[in-house]
Amino acid sequence: MATAVYAFERLSTKKGFNESLKHFQAVSSLLSDFEDRYNLADLLNAMIAKNEIENEQLHSIVYALLVDKYGYSYKSHNMKNSLENFENIHDQIKTWKAVDIVLAYYHPELGLTLINPKNKTNWESLNQIKRDEPVVVYAGCFADSQDKKSINKAIDLVIQYLEGRKTKAPASFTSGKYGYRKVEIEEEKPWPKKTPARKPRVKAGMPAAKRAEPTAPVKQNTPSAPQQPALKPAGKMRMTPMYSVNVTNELFHNGNVEAWKKIIESYKAKHPSLEVYIFYDGERIHDINTLFKWGKVKHGSPILFAVAGDEIKDVAKLQRYLFQGASNRFEDFLRFPVNTVLSLF
Repeated sequence: MATAVYAFERLSTKKGFNESLKHFQAVSSLLSDFEDRYNLADLLNAMIAKNEIENEQLHSIVYALLVDKYGYSYKSHNMKNSLENFENIHDQIKTWKAVDIVLAYYHPELGLTLINPKNKTNWESLNQIKRDEPVVVYAGCFADSQDKKSINKAIDLVIQYLEGRKTKAPASFTSGKYGYRKVEIEEEKPWPKKTPARKPRVKAGMPAAKRAEPTAPVKQNTPSAPQQPALKPAGKMRMTPMYSVNVTNELFHNGNVEAWKKIIESYKAKHPSLEVYIFYDGERIHDINTLFKWGKVKHGSPILFAVAGDEIKDVAKLQRYLFQGASNRFEDFLRFPVNTVLSLF
């Protein structure tokens, strides 16, 4: 009884009700396209690109539609090996027409990432699927009746491909009506330009008001004023491959650490929507200070970084600066007042 009392508690507030209503409307809007045999991963990724849903909604939508409503089979798999080259798995599955497949990968940086393995662009948002991390494989036939034997066979094959094997699929998998269908994302139309207001006429004999000339803006190291939101939708986050930066200083010490902080701070100031991830020895480094202590990272050690976001820019320049920051020229980034944000990008 107590559980039933709190079952609809979220709907008791205006915010909770509106968020729930928006979620239900988003799910309902998918049904016709899904039953027209468009892959759910492609549909949801398109909705994220148009800011119609958020990443946190993906898990509940996937389960509600694929499992609860349409009866897809699924299997969770913990990766035994890291997968970095996705060509084999895409080439193996792209010709399948007998079954629909959705992969759900719990990416440590990007969160839940949905993949239609028949869609090559879905793989481009990843740099790797790491060992010991979970992937859930969903397989079914949209709203049609399902051959459970073939479905389970497909799931087992996908898991084998994730582990790098090249097992041949049955010839029957290339026949059917569930081949890849591209989901088009419509670009938002720009706002119409405002018609400039007409200047009032000045009557004869009346002195015109003296117009104040704008002064040149003073460049300061403070956040700029909020600007009008971009007209282009934010898009789905993707992540670059990992780029290597070898330490050429004798040791990667506190000076190198501070230089890297300055470089990344400058990059974030120029591209606030992008994230820079640092990796060392196979692990993500959340705080540079916790790892890059005096004597910890030596000359020749590789440090990896990746950038995640929608419109990724200036990665090559970032890599060059990080190379310099990891060398004995790190002091070039420290010859400024403490609170100065460098204009590097």
